[in-house]
Parts: sequence; structure tokens; C-alpha cells
Amino acid sequence: MEPGVQEKDDWHLTEALHHEHGRGDPFAAAVRATRMAMVITNPALPDNPIVFCNEAFQRLTGFNRDEILGQNCRFLQGPDSDREAIARIREAIHKGVSIDIDLLNYRKDGSTFWNALYLSPVRGDDGTVKFFFASQLDVSERVAAHQEIAAQKALVDHEVQRRTAELEAALEAKTLLLHEVDHRVKNNLTMVGALLRLQARTLDDADMTAKLESMMERIDALATVHRRLYQSSDVTRFDLTAFAVNLAADVIGASGRTNIAFQSDAPEIAVKADHASSLGLILNEILTNAIKHGLSDGRPGFIRMTGEKTGKVAKLAIEDDGHGIVLDKVGAGLGRTLITRLSRQAGANVDWVRLERGTRVTLTLSEP
Repeated sequence: MEPGVQEKDDWHLTEALHHEHGRGDPFAAAVRATRMAMVITNPALPDNPIVFCNEAFQRLTGFNRDEILGQNCRFLQGPDSDREAIARIREAIHKGVSIDIDLLNYRKDGSTFWNALYLSPVRGDDGTVKFFFASQLDVSERVAAHQEIAAQKALVDHEVQRRTAELEAALEAKTLLLHEVDHRVKNNLTMVGALLRLQARTLDDADMTAKLESMMERIDALATVHRRLYQSSDVTRFDLTAFAVNLAADVIGASGRTNIAFQSDAPEIAVKADHASSLGLILNEILTNAIKHGLSDGRPGFIRMTGEKTGKVAKLAIEDDGHGIVLDKVGAGLGRTLITRLSRQAGANVDWVRLERGTRVTLTLSEP
């Protein structure tokens, strides 16, 4: 018998949707006529069978009315239907609650479709579940599109992970290479310093010896810069504050002075590694000047380092309580010339201020 002919005999079943509604119920007529597949099941009968299916459901599944009525809705399930989704539907029926879920179903010819199932209980006046009403909608195209998007996303994620791994490996190789270069530069600078010291011991000219010693101090400062660079895990940044603290200890220690106290409460100031050598030499000149000139003639005192950051702008100040700089003569000397030229290279600014007791030198720069 053709589905359209069979549908004509289903009127009495739609009346059961609400047992008190009559044949003229417009909702029952709508269920029969709609193009959305719909069924009604009766939980009072064994295995909650289908007691009504509209024509749209027959077209969707390929089964005719006689093959559908009396069946539990699970007859549309197959080997690839999601067991977890089925368990959720079973639980909703057991609790008498509504559920909205996508489930892979099978047609009569064995083909599959994704069914957007909406299942809802129909209760009588006493609150008990009389029937279950279920609508089905073929959403295979939507699910296929989502699966395609998910597959493309998985491919993209895989490619991103692969490229990330390659970049991380390249960065690690670059880091190792830069560390090796910095380590070798530091060793070479140490060797150069040692050669200069040997040469200085052979000189009888005190002025020439003093100049060689100043040059050796600058070489030692550069060696310290490269030592900190190859010990750092970040090859792009240089911790200027930590370097300055370490350098101050080295400079004071090399002077042989035990009556100079050093204090620091400056925050971490990070600069580009490209500027590390220039800024390292600037700090070396400032600290050396404080000891040799500010605290000259064995004068006891202190060197204090402070700092502040405002956005990307950082300031590092080094202050001593020594004799105080003579501002009209500050432009003279190799040290001042070095500071001026190196500060331009590093994009920094250096300000000298004579205090009531001592000098404050402020280095202003931008963090990366």
C-alpha cells in the first residue's frame, strides 16, 4: 500500500495526542500534514512502540507505515550510531524529560543520515506521561560541514604544531649558537685582558700603565656582558639591573677598596641584547668614575643604585657621596666621550647632576 494511502487511515492515532481532543483538533491535523518527520510512541505498551508516524517520516526513513508501527525507535540505529547519545535518549525517556540531540540513523536501504531528534513527553491531566512526541530533521549537510571544518581545523592545528616545533628547534639552535659565540667572545676578551696586564707589567711609564689599566677595565666589562649573555635563557633581552649589580661588585673588588658600600633597590630593567655591550660600557664608565674620582684618595663612602619604570621608559640612577663632579669639565676625557657616543648607539640619554655631596648620573632608556 502506498504511504499516501496509508496516511489516510492514521487520523484516529493523531487523536491520541491528547485524549480529550476531538477529530477536529487543528494540532493533530498539523502533525499529519507537516513536512517535518514526526512519530508518537506509547510508553504504556511494551518497549514503548511507535503508534503513529506521519508521511514525512516514511519518506525520510524509506520504511512504510506497516514496517514502522509497533517498532521501538531504535530500529533506525546501526553500528555507527553513537552509544553515548543513545544512552542519553534512553535516560530522557526514563525520566520523562525532553531531549534535543543529533544521532546517526539508518534508512531502509542501509544509507545513513544525521537526525536532529527532538523528543518530548506528552502528559495527561494527572501529570503522567501518556505519549512521547518526536520530530526528526535530516541535518546531514550541516553535520558534514561541521565535520569538514573540524577536519580542516585538525589539519591546520597539525601544521601549526609542526611549524611551531620547527621554529622552537630553530630557536634552540640559534640560542645555542649565540651562547657559543658569546662564550668564545668572552674567552677572547679575557685573553686580551691578560695580555694587556702582562704588557703593563713591563712598562716603566706610570701614565701609560694607568691608561692600559683603564682599557683592561673596559675589556673586563665587555667580557662580563658576554658572560651574562651566554648564561641567559633569553637571547633577545639583557637584564641591565642584574648586570649593573654584578659589575659594581667587580669594579669595587678590583679597586681593592673595602670602605665603599654598594646599595641597590632598582627594579629589573630589560634591554635589547643588541644594546648590551654599549650600555655595559656606559655603566662601567659611570661606576669607575664614581670610585676613581668621586671617592678618590681613599675617601670612604657609598654608591647607591636606584631605578624606576613608567610604561616602556626606564631610568637607572647611580649616585655617590664623594667630591662631586665639576660640571664645566665633565666634557673632557675619554670616559665622557665614550659615554656620549655609546648612549647614542643604544638610544639612551645620560644626565649628570652635582649633589650637595656627590654626583648622580641617570641613564634613561626604553625597554623592548
